Amino acid sequence: MDKNPSKTSAASAATTEKATTTTLHNTGVSLHNTRVSLHNVRRVLQNFLLIWLDANIDESQEDFKNSLAHLRHIVASITTFTNVQECTDFLREIESEKAFMIVSGSLGQHIVPKIYTWPQLHSIYVFCNNRSVHEQWAKNILKIKGVHTNIESICKALQNDSARCDRALISISFRGIDASFMYTQLIKEALLEINDDEDGDNKSIREFAEYCRLQNDIATDEIESVEREYHQHTPIWWYTAPFFIYSMLNRGLRLLDVDIILKMGFFIRHLHRHIEKLHREQQSKGKTAKVLTVYRGQGLSLQDFEKVKQTKGGLMSFNNFLSTSRDRDLSLNAFARPAALQDSDSVDLATSYNTVGLVHSNMGDYAKALSFYEQALDICQKTLPPNHPDFAQSYNNIGWVYSNMSEYSKALPYYERALDIRQKILPPNHPDLATSYSNIGKVYSEMGKYSKALASHQRALDIYQKTLPPEHPNFAQSYNNMAMAYQNMGEYSVPKVGISMFKIL
Repeated sequence: MDKNPSKTSAASAATTEKATTTTLHNTGVSLHNTRVSLHNVRRVLQNFLLIWLDANIDESQEDFKNSLAHLRHIVASITTFTNVQECTDFLREIESEKAFMIVSGSLGQHIVPKIYTWPQLHSIYVFCNNRSVHEQWAKNILKIKGVHTNIESICKALQNDSARCDRALISISFRGIDASFMYTQLIKEALLEINDDEDGDNKSIREFAEYCRLQNDIATDEIESVEREYHQHTPIWWYTAPFFIYSMLNRGLRLLDVDIILKMGFFIRHLHRHIEKLHREQQSKGKTAKVLTVYRGQGLSLQDFEKVKQTKGGLMSFNNFLSTSRDRDLSLNAFARPAALQDSDSVDLATSYNTVGLVHSNMGDYAKALSFYEQALDICQKTLPPNHPDFAQSYNNIGWVYSNMSEYSKALPYYERALDIRQKILPPNHPDLATSYSNIGKVYSEMGKYSKALASHQRALDIYQKTLPPEHPNFAQSYNNMAMAYQNMGEYSVPKVGISMFKIL
C-alpha cells in the first residue's frame, strides 16, 4: 500500500536465495536487498503463491504484520518485494503454479500493463489510499480484482479466487495424448493394493507428521491435530475440513510429486475405501439408481479443452478425488461459469464465453448459448482485426444455434460471414471451408432452396475428395445431404450419389 518511504522488504522463508544478511522472524525471513529465486523452493501446499509488491513496505510496522497474518490464513507462501525488477524476475520463473499479486497503486499503474498477460499471473489486487485515482487505469485490465483500501477486502477476494484457482488446477490426463494417463493409473493401482493394519496406519501417520514438520509451509498446530485426532474422524471429514490435507494431496497428485504421494499413501487408501463403502451402502439400501449422474463445475485451461475435443468418446482421468453434486445448475452457475470467465486476456475471455456457450448448446439451452456466443463476438469486434479467424468461429457458433432453434433465415447470414472470412484467410481446400459450405447447404435445404443447398453440398464434397481418405465418414454425410436435396427436388434417378453413399456406409 502506498505509504511513507521505507527501504526494507519481507519474504516468506521458503523463497530466499542468500546474497546478504537475513533476519529471522516468526512470520518468515526478512530480506534486505536480497535477490529472490524460485530454484530452491520446496512447497507441499497449494498450487499458488502470493506476491506483494510495494516500494514502501516496512516490516517493523504493526499494520504490515497484521496484514501478513491475515493473508497467511489464506495463502501459505507469501513473498514481498520493494524492487520491481526483482519482483518480475521472480514472477517470470514461476512455471507450475499460479501467482496472486498485491501491488501498490503507484507501482501498479506502471508494471501491471507490462505483465498482466503472463499466464502464471492469476489475479491482481491494487492496494492504495486513493481508490478513485487508480480505478481509472485499473478498470481496463480484467485480471485486476478490485482497487482496495484495506487488507480485509483483499483477503475476501483472495479467498474466493484462490479456491477457484485450486479447483481449476486439478490435473487431467487424456488416453492416447498424455503419457501420464497410464502412469497415473499404475500409481493408483499400486497404492490401493497395499493392505494396512492398525500398527501400519499409526506408523504411517507418525511418518507423515514428521515429514510435514520438515516443510516450510504447514502450520504446526494443524500437523499436531492430524497426528492426535486422525482416527477420530472419517477420511472424507479430513479431506473436506479446513486443514492442509486437501491442498497437499491436490498438489501432490497434480504434480505427480512422488514424495507427497508416498507419504500420503495411507490417506489415499483410506479415502478411496471410505468412498467405496458409502457407495455400497447406498446401493444396498436402494437409495440411488444403478447409474448415478453427478455434476462438477471444472475450470479447464485452453490446452486441456482442446484435448477434450480431440478425445471425444475416449477416456480422460482426473488425477484426484472430486467433489460433485447431483444439482446441475449448482455446478454450472456456482463453479463452471465463474471458472470459465476467470480468463482475463480479452481474446481468452472471448474463448471462455464460447466455451460456456458450447456447454449450454450441448444441454439444449440455446437462448443462453446465444447470449454467451454474442458476448464472445462483441469482444472480438472490439479487440481483433476484421478477418481474424476467431470471428469466423463466433459467426459459425451463432449460426449453429439459430439453426438448432429452426430460425434459418437468421442462421444463414452468420454462416455466410464465417465462410467469407475463411475464404480470405484459409487455403482453398481447408476442411473449415467444407464445414461452412455444409452448414450453409443444410440451412438452404430447411428453407426449401434445394438447388442452392445442392451447390453448397457439392462444394463441401469437392474439398473432402481432395483432402480426406475415401472411407472418411464426412463423405457419408455429404452424400446423404446431396441425396436429400435431389429427393426434395423430385429427382429420384441420380444413382451416383446413392451408390457412393451406400459404399461409404
